[in-house]
Amino acid sequence: MMKISRSIAAVLVLGVLCGGMSACKKKEGPLERAGKEMDKAIEKTGQQIEKAVDKTGEKLKDAAKDSKK
Repeated sequence: MMKISRSIAAVLVLGVLCGGMSACKKKEGPLERAGKEMDKAIEKTGQQIEKAVDKTGEKLKDAAKDSKK
């Protein structure tokens, strides 16, 4: 019976500790927010570059087809 109550107590203590840790989540600072904004901007730029490369590739293919005629 003593083992069961120790196990229950251990589970309760762990639950309280985990709950306390999640409640203490630190807010983002200005540098973290700036970093996230930079990540978004870089990703968007990468997507735009991919679109431009695809369009350029299509134009080159079209030009090659026209030159063969």
